[in-house]
Amino acid sequence: MKAYIFPGQGAQFVGMGKDLYERSEDARQLFEKANEILGFRITDVMFNGTDEDLKQTKVTQPAIFLHSVILAKVLRNDFKPDMAAGHSLGEFSALVSAGALSFEDGLRLVAARANAMQKACEIQPSTMAAILGLDDFTVEDICHELTDVVVPANYNCPGQLVISGTIAGVDAACEKLTAAGAKRALKLNVGGAFHSPLMEAARVELEHAIVHTEIKEPVCPIYQNIDAKPYTDPAKIKHNLIAQLTGPVRWTQTVMHMIEDGATSFTEVGPGNVLQGLVKKVDRAMPTSSAVLPE
Repeated sequence: MKAYIFPGQGAQFVGMGKDLYERSEDARQLFEKANEILGFRITDVMFNGTDEDLKQTKVTQPAIFLHSVILAKVLRNDFKPDMAAGHSLGEFSALVSAGALSFEDGLRLVAARANAMQKACEIQPSTMAAILGLDDFTVEDICHELTDVVVPANYNCPGQLVISGTIAGVDAACEKLTAAGAKRALKLNVGGAFHSPLMEAARVELEHAIVHTEIKEPVCPIYQNIDAKPYTDPAKIKHNLIAQLTGPVRWTQTVMHMIEDGATSFTEVGPGNVLQGLVKKVDRAMPTSSAVLPE
């Protein structure tokens, strides 16, 4: 069974999507439609901007979404998922690619999500940190002990868990986790505490947009971040998408469940190959690849 996976924030690079634009008329039309919907030429930033331009949340999230979704659409006959999942933002890419969301609605939701998250970041200074070399239970227990807000946010692979919270909470957790034996506790260069209770204002804002957007049954099960389980029911998909902003990304568990349910290969659709590396950390023998345009 073929599993398709879609990357999230952090996978962006200058020049992303340019080959698609140049080689496919269908891709060009979709990119131009995106420029129109967003009200600015995101293609200029993607193809020729600076790293700093591309790092802005309002640009990063739509850019990664567009690269992923347009690639899946251009592949058409080569894109035949038996199951799909996306890391954080990538969940929206997976839903559009699997036919649950229209391209236009998916892009509008991603833009709304990016703006809502940016606003939430500005309300309270906050951050994230990658904890390497500790088991999940130890990280969870130490976060739970602290009085400042700090929670497990991204279960990326065994031995790699990202925590999220107030600056004081993350600093205190990093100190305790290092003392508990973490190989590294690395503060991340991010604008806020994604996938934590500090994103509540963004969740409320996005909930309104999601509730009023049509979601259909996807062509294959979508394994959603909030509990790593497969869904096809539109009402449940909506509920899980809303919960995703303040809940953790259970990527380790997602990959495990997909393998348990019969996945025999994983294809990453979009910029970079970060997710393939995470799959290999779960199952070294699992075949992985990047989706590419045929020559």
